[in-house]
Amino acid sequence: MTPTIEKSFDWDTFVDRFWDREPVLYKGLDAVPFAEPEVFEAAVLGSRPPHPLAVPGNLQFLVERRQQTRPRDYLPEASDRSFDGYERRMADRLHGQRYALVVHRFHAFSHPLWTRAQRFYAGLWERVGQPTHTAGSTMFHGSYEHSPVGVHQDRFATFMFCVRGTKRMRFWAERPWSDPVHTVLDYQPYLASSFVAEVEPGDLLYWPSRYYHVGESDGGDTPATTVNVGIPRREHRPYYEIKDLFRGTEPAVSAPLFTQDAGPDGQLSGELPTALADAVDAFGECLDPQRFSDRATGLALRVRTAGGFWPTRPPAALRPLDDDTPVRGCAPLSVAPGDGARRYAANGNVSSRTATAAALAVLDRLNAGEVVRVGELPVPQRAEVRALLQELESFRAVTRTDTDWPNTD
Repeated sequence: MTPTIEKSFDWDTFVDRFWDREPVLYKGLDAVPFAEPEVFEAAVLGSRPPHPLAVPGNLQFLVERRQQTRPRDYLPEASDRSFDGYERRMADRLHGQRYALVVHRFHAFSHPLWTRAQRFYAGLWERVGQPTHTAGSTMFHGSYEHSPVGVHQDRFATFMFCVRGTKRMRFWAERPWSDPVHTVLDYQPYLASSFVAEVEPGDLLYWPSRYYHVGESDGGDTPATTVNVGIPRREHRPYYEIKDLFRGTEPAVSAPLFTQDAGPDGQLSGELPTALADAVDAFGECLDPQRFSDRATGLALRVRTAGGFWPTRPPAALRPLDDDTPVRGCAPLSVAPGDGARRYAANGNVSSRTATAAALAVLDRLNAGEVVRVGELPVPQRAEVRALLQELESFRAVTRTDTDWPNTD
């Protein structure tokens, strides 16, 4: 068996033929959301250690099969300027040993990269629904022999974009071993039942979550770079939503916390499992209802406005805004449901304050494509609207129309 190879891509055909069904390899896409220079810049930002002797929680670095607990000078630096420079430095540093750099939550380290990913996947969300728990993104770079975890199965349907070099993905339609283990590093005995896809720069490879798989080098020692996007499709969805709910501390404003898991036929069951529903009821009795509701709604606003990819880039620093500077929206703005003063959100960020009716009217104008100046508004409204526009600018959701200030960090 080999994966289907396609030379043109559209979401309708993809969903009808391949979504949750079988792997497919698209050759030479015209519009790939991950460009090599931005991928390198995000790799630098996404691998910064909190201090010189620590490894960030979203990062793995291996030399041969050995996980490195101290990054030392193994990680990409801005001074490398590109993957070419980084690879030359690593070749000298490691004397030809194979290595793997893995950066999780990759989309959160570049706003332009996140924006393109969000736009690309909007077509999928229109057809299958936006994930209630965030999609994930991971960059893999290196000359490693095969994936650090070996043969495994994910809870995600995966889209792999090849940015640089050549990557080989090996698949099994069913678990090839009978031992009670989840992963296998030495999988030579199971090669006969596998099939392979060769992925080159500009290609997109998709596989459903049920397939066992392992990434391999192409047989040489030239490093390859890919960005994987994973869409949650099975297992533990309430668990991940609860973890997200209590991981943050910022209040927000009411939306359902839990989502129903799909059954084997892909249809929603209509209710939570009994044990989980009982636990939720008991847990709810211990909580402050308003704070719980506020936190759940804040999470819902974040995930909804992040376009399926959360967390996003943290807000930028606030900038002064005078009365005469024209401002327009450059991203959809969402407002919490309800009456009275409410919080708002954009690009996966939720406001630090509530907006009154006057400020909400300004949000409506921005969403309609209008240009807003603080000085146009009645004097009593100006302070609130100025603060709102400054915060939205920090969210990269509005831009000043009389300046070339870039929204690219």
